[in-house]
Amino acid sequence: MTLLAFLTHMSFGAVLCVLSAALTWVLMKRVRIIDTPNDRSSHSVPTPRSGGIAIVVAFFAGLAGLWVLRASAALEADYFQAFAASSLLIAAASIFDDLRGMGFKAKLILQTVCAVAVMALGVVVTSVHLPGVGAVELGWLGYPLTLIWIVGLTNAFNFMDGIDGIAGGTAVVAALFFAMVTFSLGSSFAYLVSIVIGWSALGFLMWNWQPAKIFMGDSGSQFLGFVFAVLAVVAGRFDASQVPFLVMPLLFFHYIWDTGYTFWRRWRAGERVTEAHRGHLYQLMNRLGASHARVTTLYLFLGAFQGVAALWMVQAPGHVRVLAFLPFAFFLAILTGVVTRRARRLGLIA
Repeated sequence: MTLLAFLTHMSFGAVLCVLSAALTWVLMKRVRIIDTPNDRSSHSVPTPRSGGIAIVVAFFAGLAGLWVLRASAALEADYFQAFAASSLLIAAASIFDDLRGMGFKAKLILQTVCAVAVMALGVVVTSVHLPGVGAVELGWLGYPLTLIWIVGLTNAFNFMDGIDGIAGGTAVVAALFFAMVTFSLGSSFAYLVSIVIGWSALGFLMWNWQPAKIFMGDSGSQFLGFVFAVLAVVAGRFDASQVPFLVMPLLFFHYIWDTGYTFWRRWRAGERVTEAHRGHLYQLMNRLGASHARVTTLYLFLGAFQGVAALWMVQAPGHVRVLAFLPFAFFLAILTGVVTRRARRLGLIA
């Protein structure tokens, strides 16, 4: 890439950042979609939760720019349109959720419909690398795996949007490192889309850092989770970079761990796992006395280290790539044990 091309990409992203920040300010001042505090909230004053709409608008403005400038030509038109259409579908569903409110089952059905729609257009994981085995062709198993991956990350991102800056910050960090990974592997489309996501999220984050003046709501969290999940499959199958599928799960490993452990712990305790709660690890750390900024910073540093590991992963032989997860699994296991014990001792969880 030439210096001129790099500066052009950064300028393009900066314009999206300004657009997102400006729209977030307008939504904060003019659109009265309010998150009223309750016993599960981590905030104490009514706060707008329409910020995700700014991310969505900036993202689609970026996609439109890629199309007009022919940068989308790096991906076959059918797959570009599948990516854009599925993203628009989940955006519309998520905005409707913020406006009207939906139960967990209704959300899950809509997420599944969106995932099946993009899978029907050919966006499916076809192979994975396993240690000691190498590349394994999944065949028909690729369809349920892709469905679980897309719906799972969509919900994980949604569940992790519970304190100031954590979801927006994680989106920026993950997009930055996915751009670096895809660029290092010769990508054009996935690299540029990562720039679009990262800068769009950064504009919102300016107003969402502690103390947050606006939240992203489901219109942002579900949308971002879905877009990252679909982009991982597109980048692995149809982009010039052919990014290993495990890269995106590694970038969001702390999210996947927190969500998976919390679900398992609540199920073991006999709780209704579909009910809203404040029992995620990051929420417990906050309730134990750590500020929003401190907890969010910890998760952002984890995300950055996972990004560095992802850069190593794509240069490593396929059969050892899974080893990149081990140091993070070790650290998170210790953190989980410490936080869980303290929370139980204080009666915060069963």
